Amino acid sequence: MSTAYVPQQPQQSNAGTPPEPPPTPPYASEATRLLCAGAYLDPGYRDRVIDDLYLDEQRVVAPSLGFDAARVLAHALRARRLELLWSAAVIGLWVVGIPLSGGLLAVFLWPSVLLALAPWIRGRGERPPLYRRIVAFVARWCGRLQFAFSMFIMVAVAFGGGSDDDSSYGSSDDFYGSGGSSGSDWQEFADVALPSVGDGAALIEVWQAWLGIAVLVLIGMCVAAQRNQFARALAAELSPERFPDAAGDPAEKAEGERFQRLMRRIRLEQHAPLIMYNEKHPFCGAGAAYDTWVLAVELKPDDEKKQQPLSNRAVLDRVRPLIEQLRMPSEYAGAGVRDRLRRLELDECVFLPVEGLLDREQAPYSWEEFEQHRSRAVEEGAEKRRHFLRIRVGGWEEELVVTVFVRLHTQGRMLMLEIAPHVLTPVRADFKDADRASHRLRNNNVLGKAAGAAALVPGSVGRSLLTLGRGLVYGWRLLTGGHTGALPAGPAVSVRELASMPTGSTFQEMDVSRYLRSIQDRVGHGVRLALADAGYETGEFVQKIVNLSNGSTYIGNAQGATFAVGDKSHVSSHAPSKTAGPAPQKGSGS
Repeated sequence: MSTAYVPQQPQQSNAGTPPEPPPTPPYASEATRLLCAGAYLDPGYRDRVIDDLYLDEQRVVAPSLGFDAARVLAHALRARRLELLWSAAVIGLWVVGIPLSGGLLAVFLWPSVLLALAPWIRGRGERPPLYRRIVAFVARWCGRLQFAFSMFIMVAVAFGGGSDDDSSYGSSDDFYGSGGSSGSDWQEFADVALPSVGDGAALIEVWQAWLGIAVLVLIGMCVAAQRNQFARALAAELSPERFPDAAGDPAEKAEGERFQRLMRRIRLEQHAPLIMYNEKHPFCGAGAAYDTWVLAVELKPDDEKKQQPLSNRAVLDRVRPLIEQLRMPSEYAGAGVRDRLRRLELDECVFLPVEGLLDREQAPYSWEEFEQHRSRAVEEGAEKRRHFLRIRVGGWEEELVVTVFVRLHTQGRMLMLEIAPHVLTPVRADFKDADRASHRLRNNNVLGKAAGAAALVPGSVGRSLLTLGRGLVYGWRLLTGGHTGALPAGPAVSVRELASMPTGSTFQEMDVSRYLRSIQDRVGHGVRLALADAGYETGEFVQKIVNLSNGSTYIGNAQGATFAVGDKSHVSSHAPSKTAGPAPQKGSGS
């Protein structure tokens, strides 16, 4: 497996810090494995991954915190290739089977299309609108009933032959019994039951009906083989035991100049300290924002201390060792500490807008170029180019990622502190259950496997047509979209965020709070020490930090202002009274 080398920034460490356990590389993390499994389970997710990482060739990949987006793309492309092959096989069987069955199989096309469209009509939301659910329900059951009725007719035709006069449908006794109707009655019934065949129903032979049944059986075998192939992939190269061996992953061995070029580019960009961002979503890939802080305090000299120069770098250098101390376990805990903070990652990153580049290859990812941007950005406090201290904790096998971006600068004798925490919630539950589903399918008995495949046969032609249609649309966009020569664009979506659940479990929420409280407290403590060391007062800063830590909003001067407390409060404005007391200094946050 080819991986791009990204130089690591020098890490400061304390002499007393115990050796950290070897970290799991991103390409072998549990989050990466589950995202790769999701590419086989959810066609919609797979299409989004391919569109964002492969189709839009000039779009920069979002930072991949704790996973390898290139490996997810490799499995998404492999899953699509397999699905297209199986869909083509199913459509081929239908195309061959319709004339062989004398048109009998044609009556199954419309029910199959209805069954395939029902999930699309309902939508992907957990609670779609009522009208969509009703229409999807009607389409689903109309398709099922029509398919069942058509299947009954074909089986009746198959078992209705064998008469002495070699009739196409056999004698009336064979179908209706001794007290049945005449052959003309059966012909009228067949004409009504087979509207797509019409007057040609009388020309259908018994052997053609049997051929139709045989084709449906072959389609069921194709569906079963596809399910087994996906289940074997989840149990083989995507199993927890074999997944760390990326060199033996068949998805990584795909050929093609475009594929190999994009894989190298993604691996260069996804973990680089230089982040080319989209102005609409600068923190794309980090997850959802979580209690962002923006704090400003005036730098007031302490009369009892001598003032020293205070730069942004000096404050960061004071904060950084305190953050690194979070890796140290308690002296009473012993050597078996497994707290996730031991693997806390700390580095500096620079955000640059992607606008202005003419080609994706022009992005300044070399170590020398990054050092130039970092040395200038740390002190400038610019709007577009921004420097952050990035603190990351990857919990729950990189499924729960907490990232805190810290930015500060001094301007006009003011200290500005920005803390932007972001949280990546765990991977979707259906992706996490992929191993269970694979194990259940592979260890099911023959009857269970046959029943599962038979349930998918009715909608097979509709699903296959939709799959091939999406493939044709994708191929057309790839050929005519002009993506190769387009201007570079910043990340639009993150494949990790697309596969995240809205919220985590109670334990995970507790861990998020613990990580954030620990990091924010250390950042605040470090800034306070930097202010004190430089000879500035710290009282106002400490007061505001306490207010923010308690979930409140500090109001520097509320005189003449209007504000409300609580969800049902009423805001009114009155002229300030001369006898009014001091302005409130603290408002309750929601």
